[in-house]
Amino acid sequence: MKTDKTYYVYIMTNVSDKVLYIGVTNNLQRRIYEHKNSLVEGFSKKYKVNKLVYYETTNDVNSAIAREKQLKNWQREWKIDLITTENPGFADLNIN
Repeated sequence: MKTDKTYYVYIMTNVSDKVLYIGVTNNLQRRIYEHKNSLVEGFSKKYKVNKLVYYETTNDVNSAIAREKQLKNWQREWKIDLITTENPGFADLNIN
């Protein structure tokens, strides 16, 4: 089902770029704010995941969820290759 809503599949890391977190949201700005301010309990808070290094957009929620699951199943090397294709220096793509 197509909608006018935008969904984001995103990858975040920590200051040392050692941890990768993959998520999906319909409000990337809000979600990044939550990560940067440690408002999200669990993995991202524990590992201080607060740097946006990659994201994709789609208008289909099912595609976004499928892509998130696909990326989570990828080998770490593939994820790094995906990030560095768009963001070779792992710069913070902070959109806030």
